[in-house]
Amino acid sequence: MQEHKFQIGQTVYFTSRPIGHMARNSTYQAVKLLPSDGSDYQYRIKNPSEAFERVARESQLEFSR
Repeated sequence: MQEHKFQIGQTVYFTSRPIGHMARNSTYQAVKLLPSDGSDYQYRIKNPSEAFERVARESQLEFSR
């Protein structure tokens, strides 16, 4: 299996947000690498303007520009 595409501390762009939980800024920092869910690696990500962390699949993230 491949390695994680993103690393801890890296800034990423979250491309898939659930309705009702829109953040002002859609850039996040990868704070923890999680195991694969069977088809995709997962990450714990954090936006500085939010009080909580999110879990996102690698396919929902892009490199921050």
